Amino acid sequence: MRAAALLCLLLLAACGQPRYVVGDPYLLGGRWYYPREEFALDTTGLASVLPDRAAGRRTANGETHDPSALMAAHRTLQLPAVLRVTNLETGRTVSLRVNDRGPADPGRVVAVSRRAAELLGIPAGGAAQVRIAVDQDASRALAAAAPRPPEAAPALRIATAPRARLDSESLAPPPGARGGSPAPVPAAVAAPAAAEPAAAALPATRLPERVEQGAPRPGRLMLEAGTFSAEAPARQQAARIGGRAEPLGSGRARQWRVRQGPFPTVAAADAALARALASGLADSRLVVE
Repeated sequence: MRAAALLCLLLLAACGQPRYVVGDPYLLGGRWYYPREEFALDTTGLASVLPDRAAGRRTANGETHDPSALMAAHRTLQLPAVLRVTNLETGRTVSLRVNDRGPADPGRVVAVSRRAAELLGIPAGGAAQVRIAVDQDASRALAAAAPRPPEAAPALRIATAPRARLDSESLAPPPGARGGSPAPVPAAVAAPAAAEPAAAALPATRLPERVEQGAPRPGRLMLEAGTFSAEAPARQQAARIGGRAEPLGSGRARQWRVRQGPFPTVAAADAALARALASGLADSRLVVE
């Protein structure tokens, strides 16, 4: 029974069907990233466009990469997820299906497919100020419906153990007892059929092209290099990058945020981020305010 269920999951993956994946820590562009479930993500940064170097390739959760579909890559979100992306420079918002890891550039918070970039107004090879927010309802629906990857060497070993043959053996009832059908046999036969409707009920992998037009609200590009509970270490950190320590909150909840900027161009912000990362400030990132 377990072997049949695992085989079904593997066949779904081989056919490019969606699987739900969080994943282990991984190294990308010389930095470690730690995937996690995050249904309340809402942040800003710069977006880039995914290259079309291999249309038809498999994404990180086993789907088929399609540059003409509304897809995106994120370094740590659960896969798949639905992300609302707003280009702050054009005011356009679209919903994208996150199904891959990336972007490799630490100065970009998300990478979008070619078609998504066209709808959002992001130039090919360029970058745009964006706000990204997880669509909680849609993302939780995907998490509930998509098959999970097999965990399961143990399940395979149990399913193929010799005892399975004994469980399915049919024996005559003892004198005075009524015969009945052994329970394990129909359960094992029914398992593959039960898995097929679940796959058929999965939400569509291709999102509709719906563009919401709002007012453009471009902001200032800033570098953030950490938040501290005390002022002294925040000022020390700020001195390393030529930035400043800014207070957040009040009373016992007060914190100190290390920032640098604003920067006049994307190139200047990228250069500042590169310097901060080279100095060992691995949590540095670009934001838009």
